[in-house]
Amino acid sequence: MTSLICTLQDHRDDVNWCAFTSKLLATCSGDKTLRIYNTRDFSELPFSPLTGHGYGVHCCCFSACGQFLASCSTDATTLVWSMDTGEIEAVLEHPGRSPVRVCAISPDSAHLVSGASDGTLALWDFPSKQLRRTGAVNDTTMVACSFSPCSQVFVTGSTYGDLRLWNLDMNQLHAEKNAHDLGVTCCTFAPSILSGGQVVQFHLASCGQDSHLKIWSINKSSSGACKMQLLHTLTGQSAPVLSCAYSSDGQLLVSGSVDKTVTVYDAINAVLLYTLNQHERYVTACAFSPTSPLIATGSMDKTVNIWRLEDGCSANGGKSIPERSALTSSDGRKEENMSVLQRRTTAGRSKLLVSDWSEEDVSSWLVEEGLGGLVDKFTANNIDGTELLSLTKETLASELHIESVGLRSKLLRKVEELKSESMCSGIPDEFLCPITRELMREPVIAADGYSYERQAIESWINTKNRSSPMTNLPLLTTLLTPNHTLKMAIGRWKTTH
Repeated sequence: MTSLICTLQDHRDDVNWCAFTSKLLATCSGDKTLRIYNTRDFSELPFSPLTGHGYGVHCCCFSACGQFLASCSTDATTLVWSMDTGEIEAVLEHPGRSPVRVCAISPDSAHLVSGASDGTLALWDFPSKQLRRTGAVNDTTMVACSFSPCSQVFVTGSTYGDLRLWNLDMNQLHAEKNAHDLGVTCCTFAPSILSGGQVVQFHLASCGQDSHLKIWSINKSSSGACKMQLLHTLTGQSAPVLSCAYSSDGQLLVSGSVDKTVTVYDAINAVLLYTLNQHERYVTACAFSPTSPLIATGSMDKTVNIWRLEDGCSANGGKSIPERSALTSSDGRKEENMSVLQRRTTAGRSKLLVSDWSEEDVSSWLVEEGLGGLVDKFTANNIDGTELLSLTKETLASELHIESVGLRSKLLRKVEELKSESMCSGIPDEFLCPITRELMREPVIAADGYSYERQAIESWINTKNRSSPMTNLPLLTTLLTPNHTLKMAIGRWKTTH
């Protein structure tokens, strides 16, 4: 039996990934942030959200000890975060500057692998954060990756539909072509190693656009030869399966689907145990807690559901977790922020886009957020809403001369919250730039037929090898055509909102 014990509603865009340690839950989203929760009561940590990425965050994973968290993004970087401070420990720039879609840390925390939209792979030495090797599969996008429990090999999955086994020298040991028709979406190794004689065996789960969840055996002989065999095809979901994860003992397997369901299987006997139906949109992420009978599932409905397996699973007991209403705030800090939003509505400022705020609006906002000491600096530098949204750590230090690192970080967190609030304020999706997920001011049409904010697509073309942000195919031309019709539609929408 399973029960929903709480729903986390802090993200402002699709939830793309969930990851557990014994003490923490990490989630990441298209809203460019990661959020970190204490698994004791699912309150958010003081340094959360983490706001170092410039675009949406696709994937996140913890090191084995839970000291570090890695995350990757459309901004072509993988960031390594300290879970003691919430600070960025390292910035790993992907070779070729292609959007990074997936990342994984080996169980021994010796290596990190990242996979990108152009089919390239980067293998990093995790302790030194140095690039060790690169590899590639042509004409595809890397979307899935998992290390074996021995940390010596890893599997990748791509939109081409293949699963490939690699060693740490980036040599391909095996390629399973057409593992999933129309593309792989996720893959994960079972945590146990089965050995007999001269052969070591692993189990791997994979899912894809064919609506199937598959369990494979991978046999690796002492000579290095590898063989991959399909054991089970699970068909408990009626639409593409987007995510899958094993429990810490390998007994259970969970998956999330476009049909909005979460399924839990007996992974050994390939039997469907539960189907969970609480999400309102595609289920894009799922993860088991390593020490408690808990599952986290993330969705395009912007929520993360926490489920308890009442009859236990792979856990060592598990702590009692108070239920938290999906409609109430998670802690006092959010209660305070909600009252701030109410005051903004009273003042009439919430009816404006932040980019349309006057200098006086910015000053009032600073006071309400407990940053009144910065009003004089902001007024002297004529900071309006547009300028506020463009602030960086560098401009705060060098131009506004705010010396306190803590104060700069607090201000930037508040600005990111403003951006997130504007993203969920009912703006039609077609008015948002696909790259920045912000309301477009100068929409232009690119060669791929999509509309973007001019500055965002120009920056993309200059740094991303002229590939389409939406299709990953080469742009036949860099010519950008103003989309006057869309600009007028946005203008009409702004006047009525």
